[in-house]
Amino acid sequence: MALRWYVVHTYSGHEQKAKKYLESAVENSGLKELFGRILIPTEQVTEMKQGKRSTSTKKFLPSYILVEMELNRETQNLVVSTPSVTNFVGAAGKPHPLKEDEVQRIIGQIDRSRTAEVSDVPYQAGDAVKVIDGPFADFSGFVSEINMERKKIKVMVSIFGRPTPVELDYLQVESVKQK
Repeated sequence: MALRWYVVHTYSGHEQKAKKYLESAVENSGLKELFGRILIPTEQVTEMKQGKRSTSTKKFLPSYILVEMELNRETQNLVVSTPSVTNFVGAAGKPHPLKEDEVQRIIGQIDRSRTAEVSDVPYQAGDAVKVIDGPFADFSGFVSEINMERKKIKVMVSIFGRPTPVELDYLQVESVKQK
């Protein structure tokens, strides 16, 4: 029988502990050949906080981990008896494997976020934008230049009635829908 992916529910905020305990239990049980990867579905998120770019890891399926395993009574009991694990996801507590396309979508999202330091700035010259972070927060203006290498944009904002160029990170602005 081949390894299949199963979703395991954990206590809220205990995904890392559950993963560590489960990996240790698998190692010590002698059932290592019946288990594959154990993943916590996370993605890298880049955002602006107080004018500084910060990248953090966010769980996109909080309280769940994915376990690649061959399901039998022994492996099921091993997983369910692991500290911080509540049960498998499935009808009536009966583990239900994920479909291959679901697995590929979730793993793809994990992989994409690791390589997704945004490759292009989502604005073009002339776009109306509103500054949402930094000293010019709440100012509106138009994109005048885009520096792709530095991921910066120059926005013309009106300060004291005069158009003034302000260099910003593209994460410091949001699009303004024009009517």
